Parts: sequence; C-alpha cells; structure tokens
Amino acid sequence: MSTGSGADSAPAHKSTHDTAAAGSTRRGTFSSLAIRNYRLFFSGAIVSNIGTWMARITQDWLVLQITGSSVAVGITTAMQFLPMLLFGLYGGVIADRFAKRSILFVTQSAMGLGGLFLAAMTLSGHVQVWHVYLTAFFTGLVTVVDNPTRQSFVSEMVGPDQVRNAVSLNSANFQSARLVGPAVAGAVMAAVGPGWAFLANGLSFLAPLAGLALMRTAELRPTRLAPRGKGQLREGLDYVSKRPELIWPIVLVGFVGTFGFNFPIWLSAFAHDVFHGGSGMYGLFNSLMAIGSLVGALLAARRGTTRLRLLAGAAGLFAVLELAAAAAPGMALFATLLIPVGVLGLTVNVTANASVQMATDPEMRGRVMSLFMMVFTGGTPLGGPLFGWLTDEYGVRVSLALGGLICAVAAVGVGLMLARAANLRLKVDLRRGRRHLEFVPRVPREQLATAA
Repeated sequence: MSTGSGADSAPAHKSTHDTAAAGSTRRGTFSSLAIRNYRLFFSGAIVSNIGTWMARITQDWLVLQITGSSVAVGITTAMQFLPMLLFGLYGGVIADRFAKRSILFVTQSAMGLGGLFLAAMTLSGHVQVWHVYLTAFFTGLVTVVDNPTRQSFVSEMVGPDQVRNAVSLNSANFQSARLVGPAVAGAVMAAVGPGWAFLANGLSFLAPLAGLALMRTAELRPTRLAPRGKGQLREGLDYVSKRPELIWPIVLVGFVGTFGFNFPIWLSAFAHDVFHGGSGMYGLFNSLMAIGSLVGALLAARRGTTRLRLLAGAAGLFAVLELAAAAAPGMALFATLLIPVGVLGLTVNVTANASVQMATDPEMRGRVMSLFMMVFTGGTPLGGPLFGWLTDEYGVRVSLALGGLICAVAAVGVGLMLARAANLRLKVDLRRGRRHLEFVPRVPREQLATAA
C-alpha cells in the first residue's frame, strides 16, 4: 500500500491566501495516530510499503542484470505508470462513486497477487524481462483506482482537522519503508536471491487487508457518493481549470514527476556505471534519499500551514541540488547530496498534495486527486524511457543535469504564475542590507495614477 493523503472539506473557491492559512492550528507531529481507524491503516501500510520498496529495488536491479540496459529499467518504470497516464481520471470517478473501504479491499488484494506471480516466476527460474513488464503494468492498472481512493479515504478516517497531519504522516510512513525496504532487499538478494524479496512483497499486503477488516465502520466519516451520470470526467477537468490554486501546483508536480523523479534510472546507473558498485550501493543510495524524505515528511507533519510559495521554492532548490549531484566528482559527495534531495522532493510532493486537497470540495476530491496523481506519476512513461535513453547515449550525469534544469525552469515559471494569481509581484532590491528578492502585493493602477 503506497500511502497517499487525505483531504478536508475546504471550499473549492478558496484563494491562495486562504489555502495557506487554513488549518493553521499547530498540533502534535503524530496527532492523527490517536484515531484508531487511522492507526490500523497506518500500521498495515508500514508492512506493505516495506514490501513494495523491496519489490521496486529488486525489480529494477533484476532488469538491469538481465538486460544490462538503463532503457530497460526506464521501460519497467514506464509500464508501471503508463496506466495512470491513460486511465487516471477514470480511477477518480470510481473513487467518488463507490465506498472507498470496499474498493481498497479489492485493490490491495490484487496488488498482493501481482507480487506473488512475480515471485513464482523468479523462484522457479523462468523469469524473463517481459514478466517484470507485465507485473509492472498490472500493478499500474490497480494503482489507477487505488491511489485516489486511498488518498480520499484518509479524510474519512481522521476528519478535516487532522487532514494535513495525516497527509504528512502517510508520506513519513512511505519514506520510512523506503529507508528499510532497499536495505532489506539488498540483503535478501545477496543471501537467497530476488525471488524471495518478491514473495515478501506479495505477502505484505495481508497487513493492510487485516487493518481494513478491523476498522470500526461506525467511526468513519464517509463523504457523499457521486451519482452515476455522464460528463463526470469533463466536470472534474472544468473544476480544476477554473482554479489557479489547483491547476498550477498540479502543473508543477507534473514537470517534477516527469523530469525530476527518474531516480530508478539515475541511481542504478550511478551505482553500476559511474562508481562501479553492486546492488548494495544501489540500496545505499535509495536509503540515503529515504532518510532525507523521512526528515522532510516529519517536518511537514509539524508544519501548521501549507503555503504555495513553499512549493515553488522547494521545487527550485530541488532542481539546483539535482544539478549539483550530476556534477559531483566522487561517490561520497554524491551520496551526501541525496539526503537534501530527498528532503526537498518530499516537501514538493506533500505541499502540493495537501494544498490541492484542502482547496477541493469533498464530492470532487477523487477526480481532482486522480488528476493530480495522473500528472505526477503519469509522466513517468514519457520521462522513464527518455532519460533511460539519454543515460545510455550520453551518460547519467547529462541525463540527471537535464532533468534538474527542466525542473528549475518549471519552478520559476509556476512560482511567477502563483504570485500573479495571488496578486503579488516580484520585488528586486540590490541595496546592501535589504532582501534582494521578495514577493510583495501588486499596487493597483488606480492607486499609481492617484499617487502620480
């Protein structure tokens, strides 16, 4: 279960300032865990997320070993996220139309079966690269429905007051598993082979299924289900297109997800081709990024507000650090940079996720979050093969640097559009002792004319 995030019932017409101010009451870092149903959900997710990360690391390394090609690793990643690009909005319609807990029983069971299939093929000695592609595509199909359902289900467990905290804790959960999973996967692959890591992933989905079964349904706060009707996809797109506080964060995570999050390709290539390490080094790189991501998630859980200026700033710094990592001359510096890359990458994801959910009406949340996930992960089928090819043809340093450069341009552009939507302008002051760059309220032309 890749943990997502919930949402509250904030009005859809909130301004950028309202979104930033909403829910500003500071609470404990782990306050959502006081709610029993969420605690069950969170506990089950820990187990399945560790299994998921074990499978991801094992899958990428297995493909690289079979084919020796970064393009093949990119294709594997693309196959997993292609269904989100093709069918993502339909998953949101399903999430809005049916009981979310019932949907999750089906999706989590299906993911477990996918893991068991790949385990059987690997342990029997018959695994081929197309088996990995097939399993990745099947998992992606299930994720189309599972992702928006999970994210909107969180709000039914915790209620509006705890949504921001639950969003951040879900990310902390996922990143904690990312810290443990690669290390365990590396040890299992070295000791008994990749098939057992796939088996562990398949069995890990028993934990979230048990958590769903043990929930007290009377304590859930189900949202009103959308009636069956025509034009629901178009309705969701129209809803987002008229709200700059929704569309610009979604655009930014689309660029970051497509061009800046191709780490299965980049980290495996740095470990294999640049620093000439093995699966242990690849697992180390993923664990270091996970440390940073976990820190970022815990910081987000303590944060009382969700400001869109933080989103643009974090995306810009994330891009700069990717450029620095691409130029890192040695393994020690490269590995060290992965920690702040993880912090800022997670900050971008959580900030965009929370701000979008808190500005969305409950009955539209499934469709809006499916669009969010479709844009964030749906670009991977484009970015994965592209950056895999760039890595094979021009080297991983060029590939990573190009990804960082594109993200930097996107961060600046979206930051300016968000400032314009909030009626702000960029003020440049080069005098000593002054803030050289800051956003200030835009003065209306009528006031300028009066002052003149």
